[in-house]
Amino acid sequence: MDKISNEDLLKKLETDEKKGLNTLEAQKRLLRDGKNALEEKKVTLLQKLMPYFWGPIPWMIEAAIVLSLVTMDIKDFIIILLLLLLNAFIGWRQDKSAQDALAALKNDLALKANVLRDSKWQDIPASDLVVGDIVAVALGNVVPADAQILSGDYLTVDQSALTGESLPVTKDIQDVVYSGSIAKEGSVIVVVTATGVNTYFGKTAKLVSEAGAKSQLTGEITSVGNFLIIGAIILSIILVTFQLILIRPLDQVTILRIVKTVLVLMVATIPVAMPAVISVTIALGALQLSKMKAIVSKLNSIEALASVNVLCSDKTGTLTQNKLSVAGVFPVEGITSELMTIYGVLASDPKGEDVIDLAIKNFLKSKDSLSSYKINKFIPFNPVIKRVEAVVEKDGKTFHIVKGAPQVIVEMCKLTGDNLKNVRDKIDELASHGFKSLGLASGDGETWNYMGTFSLADPLRIDSKSTVQALKAEGIDVKMITGDSQNIAKEVANQLEIGDNILLATDVFGTDDKNMIITSKMQKQVEEASGFAEVFPQHKYEIVKVLQSKGHICAMTGDGVNDSPALKQADCGIAVSGATDAARAAAALILTNPGLSVIENAVNEAKKIFSRMMSYIYYRIAMTINIMIFSVIVTLIGKYLIHRVTPIDGNSFFPLTAIMLVSLALLDDIPIMTIAYDNAEISSGPSIWNKKRVFTVSFVLGIISVVQSIALVVWADKSWSHIISFSQLQTLVFLQLVVGGHLLLFITRRSGWFFTRPFPQWKLFLAIVLTQIFVVFMTYFGWLVESITIRDILYVWGYNILWMFLLSFISIIVKRIK
Repeated sequence: MDKISNEDLLKKLETDEKKGLNTLEAQKRLLRDGKNALEEKKVTLLQKLMPYFWGPIPWMIEAAIVLSLVTMDIKDFIIILLLLLLNAFIGWRQDKSAQDALAALKNDLALKANVLRDSKWQDIPASDLVVGDIVAVALGNVVPADAQILSGDYLTVDQSALTGESLPVTKDIQDVVYSGSIAKEGSVIVVVTATGVNTYFGKTAKLVSEAGAKSQLTGEITSVGNFLIIGAIILSIILVTFQLILIRPLDQVTILRIVKTVLVLMVATIPVAMPAVISVTIALGALQLSKMKAIVSKLNSIEALASVNVLCSDKTGTLTQNKLSVAGVFPVEGITSELMTIYGVLASDPKGEDVIDLAIKNFLKSKDSLSSYKINKFIPFNPVIKRVEAVVEKDGKTFHIVKGAPQVIVEMCKLTGDNLKNVRDKIDELASHGFKSLGLASGDGETWNYMGTFSLADPLRIDSKSTVQALKAEGIDVKMITGDSQNIAKEVANQLEIGDNILLATDVFGTDDKNMIITSKMQKQVEEASGFAEVFPQHKYEIVKVLQSKGHICAMTGDGVNDSPALKQADCGIAVSGATDAARAAAALILTNPGLSVIENAVNEAKKIFSRMMSYIYYRIAMTINIMIFSVIVTLIGKYLIHRVTPIDGNSFFPLTAIMLVSLALLDDIPIMTIAYDNAEISSGPSIWNKKRVFTVSFVLGIISVVQSIALVVWADKSWSHIISFSQLQTLVFLQLVVGGHLLLFITRRSGWFFTRPFPQWKLFLAIVLTQIFVVFMTYFGWLVESITIRDILYVWGYNILWMFLLSFISIIVKRIK
């Protein structure tokens, strides 16, 4: 609200500074405005679970479950139902942590408030505060609501978690204090001007509840699933139609058998296990990241981290230490830096926790140098005169030291001529580089001598510059965002070497945060900026949204409540070490070690995870195309391809039995889950989902695999094999699809030749080897299938190994498609 006089404000709010509100009036206002707490939408368990059972892939799985019941295939029914429930459970676990953001924000609110009601001071729950309440705020209190200061000496508050300002802010009479800020010095009486969701803090919380970017890969995987489902449906319709035309007699048993065959074919080809495989891959990747001191709270953010091409980083507490330090000491002629530092410490509150005092104390090399001094009197900082004063004694002589705003100290010293010019030039120089200046003088209490100027800054974290440069080398554009002034932001940006195009947030977004419209000019400014200064939570949130509107995959780092909306909106929000509970809950990745260097490692690990997922997706699409199209072609033109053996009924040339299809589905996906452990490639830049490349590579490999399978059938029918029945031919086809499928994975996991580094991780390799050994025993001994000779098995293996070289060569070529 606009700043108005205390007298006018009290009249507007209909309250009394001396008596406060009466209980009855407070209750009326509480009913009118609601609790001084954050809104929480109640969601039923059914509403939480429904999305996991609604959508194209769940519909197809559910249809398969129904068809299993119709055909009374209880085993299929149980297996498919378990897959559906497993996928739903994993999805629910992924998203659960997202619901904790608002709860964590509540933890940062004050629990109690000292309020004047019915002319008596009393402690009440902060949630019961209403507009117009008179509240006392003292050292250490969390401000319970937005309020305006009515009386008191002064109040210094830490609102860095809300606004991003690195220094505590001194508030005077008629100034507004924000809910959630912490009183560091002083005590005041305030009148509440806003509560709950109407506070600055509440508006931030509302942004968090509204924020959230949809995972790109999640959407793309859905489109892959839809493509495979539609393809499976079309081919199934073709298959059923021709089966009904070709097969005679056509009775109820035959129709049910056709339905069952199509059912298991769809189960084998529809990517029922795709969500589970992807989830396991991400979950194991998250475990690996936790060993790097990066905790993943939202699993789908991992793929986003691999694809990030813009990192928006909060400055205070993220790139910097959020710990004020002395950047330089500039004494006047005749004064040493050591003496000036000693005097600066003497003019500091020995019991206080003022950050400026602590910075000067920490800069002093030896405390022994203070032993000869005695402080007789200390006058704390006064925001009106903007200085502190100490009366000090040494060797029986008493003198005064003052420390404060340099302009005030200069005026006290009555500097003139070159002395005045030199001091002012130094202050202006420091200000132009973003440093806070502090003046120091000594004297007898009446006459003062200027001793020099301290420059203060929030220093960079040790690893910030190296991490920023490493990320830039990976193709990630780093933009700095801060609530500090433009000069401070430019100085930090220069130290980080990220560019000096630092824009004021209000120059880009204006001052109307309620009716903000993203324009093309705004998009261009945000894309080209090196960073932003004097930002508020709404600005951070909008910066991320603007970048996303231009197609960027955006990460955001931060540590405060003010960062929470942007952290949640970002494709990958990263809460740094020491972040508030609100920031940690809104973020997708939580760093537990100080500094940003872990981000570089996390990006590389995320790229590995992305690579593993892409290997599986290439494999899954190609295998679906192979099985579905091969089955349809052989069924339709089998009588023209196969002459030496014929089906028992003489009509259906369907190349696989129902039990083979179910076994194929299990043997394909269960061992393939170990791809989550694979030694994956790391891309040189952001790992971007390329739909054209995905479908081109998968389709080409799938069609070549169809040719490979058909050629095997023709070859087996004409010459080398020892098959004497159509059922043995089906076993041969089953073996071909299992062997060819697993060898295909060794091709899809690499952008180069399948026999080059990185080699498969031992768990993946062992899982496939054991599966192949099982299939050899299954086909040789006739477990659930007609047995074939060991010679035929070896022929199939040799045949597929030769085809690997052709498939790998083709894969290398088509994967180069941009």
